[in-house]
Amino acid sequence: MSGYRGRFAPTPSGPLHFGSLVTALASYLDARHAGGTWLVRIEDIDPPRCPPGTDAEILRQLEAFGLHWDEEVRYQSSRHEAYQAALEQLAGQGLVYPCSCSRKEWRDYAVYPGWCRGGVRHPERPVAWRLRSDLGQRPIVWQDRLYARQCFDPAELGDVVLKRKDGLWAYQLAVVVDDGDQRINEIVRGIDLLDNTPWQCQLRQALDLPAPRYLHLPLIVADNGQKLSKQNLAPALPTDETRVRPLLHQALTTLDQVPDSSLARAPVEEQLGEAIAAWDSARLQPRRCRALPGALGQDK
Repeated sequence: MSGYRGRFAPTPSGPLHFGSLVTALASYLDARHAGGTWLVRIEDIDPPRCPPGTDAEILRQLEAFGLHWDEEVRYQSSRHEAYQAALEQLAGQGLVYPCSCSRKEWRDYAVYPGWCRGGVRHPERPVAWRLRSDLGQRPIVWQDRLYARQCFDPAELGDVVLKRKDGLWAYQLAVVVDDGDQRINEIVRGIDLLDNTPWQCQLRQALDLPAPRYLHLPLIVADNGQKLSKQNLAPALPTDETRVRPLLHQALTTLDQVPDSSLARAPVEEQLGEAIAAWDSARLQPRRCRALPGALGQDK
């Protein structure tokens, strides 16, 4: 194994779809081509959005496509103490604050205007905890492996919530703490998360965690231009081998790789073996989105 450590971290709000497959496959191939470690993390920090059994279904789908992970699957729902410790560390640096404001109150603003930075406006209400995006290094600059130089001022994005009023942890803090703890140094994910990166960079710096490299991927969109997602009722990935084989081949093509057409019906192990050896992230095109392939899932 090389020093490469990557991961695929789905939210179990529904089964994986073709867009999920493309992301998982890219992160898997990138890790395996480098001789590295590939992990799976279940980001189940929002139980009301995570139907029971969905995590097991996701793992079955990954296995059906031959995407086998190294090390034990991590569940964020078991990580409360780690996130709380990180929040307290940030509080000790004056980088977070409690906020009682409701979304309705600041709906006329593009981002939350920071009304509680100097003290909670409504002490009688439950509070969320927000990051002081105006503190720390600004702007945040990094070199994306596909989209080149990126530069954001986090303060223009607003003070993101790290812990919700209902006591549940928000994505931004949990993902940074777990990536740091699991020593993730290569992140492959969709471009819809690109503008989350500045907050995550701020948090990493404050928590003294090393910075990973980023490779953001174009979104897969349906015929109507909508992002392919669980919320938009994207079809679930199959697990029967006759349908899995052509879908895997289509996912490789969608990633701008050049799998031989003769492999479209080949077993997943054979397709992945060829794909790992031939993987070249330089072939990826930096488009913002990619249309869902026609005849998706049909065994031609």
